[in-house]
Amino acid sequence: MEGLQLVMAIADRDKTETVIEIFQECNVFTTDVVLGTGTALLEILDYLYLSPNEKAVVFGVVTNAGLIPLLKNFKKKLYIDIPGNGIVATVPLNSIGGKRSLEYILDGQTLGAGEKEKSMSIKTDHELIFVVANEGYSDMIMDAARAAGAGGGTVIKAKGTGAEYSKKFFGFSIATEKEIHLLVTPAQGRNAIMKAIMEDAGLDSKAQAIVFSMPVSNAIGLRAAE
Repeated sequence: MEGLQLVMAIADRDKTETVIEIFQECNVFTTDVVLGTGTALLEILDYLYLSPNEKAVVFGVVTNAGLIPLLKNFKKKLYIDIPGNGIVATVPLNSIGGKRSLEYILDGQTLGAGEKEKSMSIKTDHELIFVVANEGYSDMIMDAARAAGAGGGTVIKAKGTGAEYSKKFFGFSIATEKEIHLLVTPAQGRNAIMKAIMEDAGLDSKAQAIVFSMPVSNAIGLRAAE
């Protein structure tokens, strides 16, 4: 769906209402909120006199025309362009399942005349890496990712399905309690990070991680990897 972007805003949990208000001020009224936990090293938090922060991840869909005003609003209201205040990443959408779904998601936003449905292949500077793994192996996953050059990430709780199918057809059993790790990373470092996670925390490990990535058309608030 050319002309639409999935916006993912990650901020401290006490900023959730502010994030939602920022979306609404730009006419994005349909949002989804999930709760997560940051993965910053305790040594860094201690050095900065900070406590481990619980995170909120807010998702919304915005038109290309509405994206620039939304990003400006995040910079103005949440100082999102200053590392430490959160992260905003956008992912271009290829398709949406049906006209009614589109109308529900947009909720009053309008697509421009040139923004038509079509598939597209996009090369971007950043990628959003999804790591779906068994619960309790965040350290294993993040140690592998950091060793390959990743910065921090955000972890959200999830529940998997299809465990019996996997055991029957692939020969291994998968736990239903899951954690999803979200890592926004420069595109050139994606392959090394994904490879490291698969080698150290892949399906042959206790974490049984599955890894995939999506293109990010905008990434604001990232700290440079050291």
